[in-house]
Amino acid sequence: MMTMQTEQTEQAVWLVMGVSGSGKTSLAHALAQATGGAWIDADDYHPQRNVHRMQQGQPLGDADRWPWLAAVAEAALRLRFRSEGPVFVACSALKQGYRDLLRDRLPGLKVLFLDGDEVLIRERMQRRQNHYMAASMLASQFQDLQSPRSEPGVHVLDIRPRPVQVLAAALALVAGPPDRP
Repeated sequence: MMTMQTEQTEQAVWLVMGVSGSGKTSLAHALAQATGGAWIDADDYHPQRNVHRMQQGQPLGDADRWPWLAAVAEAALRLRFRSEGPVFVACSALKQGYRDLLRDRLPGLKVLFLDGDEVLIRERMQRRQNHYMAASMLASQFQDLQSPRSEPGVHVLDIRPRPVQVLAAALALVAGPPDRP
C-alpha cells in the first residue's frame, strides 16, 4: 500500500521555470531520472515559426506563446497519465498568465522557480552551444519575467550553488515533508 505522500508525488506535475539559461532543462531531466518520473522540454513544442524568430533574435509575443503553452500542457497531461512517477515540465512560463494557463490545464501543478541574476545566467548562456536562444535576448526575458513568488504552489530555488546542490534542494522539495504518523 502506498503512503499518501507517495501517491501525491507520483501524480504530481512540476513546472520547472525561469529565464532562458537558468538550468530548466538540465534540472527537469535530472529530477525525472532521480524520481523515476518523466519530463518534457517545452522548447520541443515551439512551432518552427517561433524557433526561427528566436534564432533571428526576435522575442516572442503573447500571441506566439498561447498556442505553444496549450501544446505543452496537452503533452504534459498525456505524459502524466502514462508516467508512474512525477512529470517535470521545463518551460520558461515567464508571465503569470502563462502559468495560470498551465495551472488551469494541469490541476495541482507545482512550480520550481529557478532564480538567478542576469550576470550569472548570461555567463552560462555564453558557454552553451547549439541552442537557438541567443544570449542577446536575455534582457527581454528578464523584462518579461513576472515573479511567481506570491503564487500558490511555488518553490524558489537559488541557482548560484553547483548544479548537484540545486538538484538536491529540488529533490527535497519534490519529496515534500515526511509523512507524519
